[in-house]
Amino acid sequence: MNQHPSAPGAFPVEAVRAQFPALRQAGDFVFMDNAAGAQIPQSVLDAVTTHLVAHNVQRGGRYGRSVTVDRSIAEARESVALLINAYRPEEICFGMNATSFIRLVSLGIGQMLAARVGGERDEIVVTDMDHDANIATWLALEASGARFKWWRMRDDGNLHVDDLRPLVGERTRLVACTVTAHAIGSIVDVASVARISHAAGAEVFLDCVHYGPHGLIDVQAWDCDYLVCSGYKNFSPHMGFLWGRFDTLKRLPTFREDFIPDEPPYKVEAGTFVYENVAGMDAAVRYLESIGRNLAPSNNRSRRENIAAGMGAIREYETELAGAMLKVLKDCGAIVYGVADEARLHERVPTFCFNIPGLPPATIVEDMAARGIGIRDGHMYAPRLMARLNLAMDSGAVRASLVHYNTLDEVRRFGEALRAIIAGAPVA
Repeated sequence: MNQHPSAPGAFPVEAVRAQFPALRQAGDFVFMDNAAGAQIPQSVLDAVTTHLVAHNVQRGGRYGRSVTVDRSIAEARESVALLINAYRPEEICFGMNATSFIRLVSLGIGQMLAARVGGERDEIVVTDMDHDANIATWLALEASGARFKWWRMRDDGNLHVDDLRPLVGERTRLVACTVTAHAIGSIVDVASVARISHAAGAEVFLDCVHYGPHGLIDVQAWDCDYLVCSGYKNFSPHMGFLWGRFDTLKRLPTFREDFIPDEPPYKVEAGTFVYENVAGMDAAVRYLESIGRNLAPSNNRSRRENIAAGMGAIREYETELAGAMLKVLKDCGAIVYGVADEARLHERVPTFCFNIPGLPPATIVEDMAARGIGIRDGHMYAPRLMARLNLAMDSGAVRASLVHYNTLDEVRRFGEALRAIIAGAPVA
């Protein structure tokens, strides 16, 4: 662990790490599998525990504990709305995970396609860089009459909006893409995606699961129509949320029981979701907000401004981590998939997918585990991306994924371990 005090103006990584009980408990273990799920700060754990101990009851009742649940959900909706700059809190819909929400929206759009609502708009644009949840879910609408066009990643490891323009036209119903590739860390220019799509009368669906812990989400600036995110990468327990423009969600066909109001968010939130994890998501937003507030204390900044300041500081620090990690990998002779140009670090987050020639990914990951470093290997739930990279599904690649509680010393330790593995050195 980096024990050196932060320089003035530097990101306070040691103060941040002190808020995460899992990091303290783990000792020298290095968490570099954060793309598969980040750790949670104490404040999030406390929020979950408080719910389970103090008011673990169903919402909608007239007694105090039930009223408290209603208030907790409302506060979480407000916090998440601020996190992503929603137009109104009612646009935030809570549930189990992002995948289930992608499916919910796709089923609704499928119903409209089958009913010919929207006329001749039957084309959906998907990419070969996304998690399969944001591809296969849309491809399943072929039976409802959907047709598909592929927006393909270039050899430089990212999607280019110039390649999207000829794919979008008067028949385009929806463009579905990621904000940041969960496997290779590339950031997509989603504001330009929205401009191109809306100019043709199409909607935009964004998978923001992987971008959430790394940068500021702004659905108004991005001008998208739908966005999904998950808590488990965003320093919260497992849960998910869907955002959509209020009128768009209001038009979307959904399943609901007769007693459920036909209004967002209620028409989207079928059944009882995990209230304690929603309370945890509220606390996770407040944790990110506190980073911005503590970096530059001010009584005049709004909650959203503090969130923006916190995420800005995280983004700047993680760019430093990304630069150090990229140098380590290149020095080790790794094949880095995605953006591998130091001058283009602004196009990526510190999620690195790579291979070492002659070494199976599983061997690297197992040897890293023996050295106290947790990373991951495999296809990363992205079969089309693996095919694009000419990688076999049964082996795939290695992924090391960092967040803002990782340190430069951990990157150095990762590099030492990787060099030892390449050299065939035994575990000390």
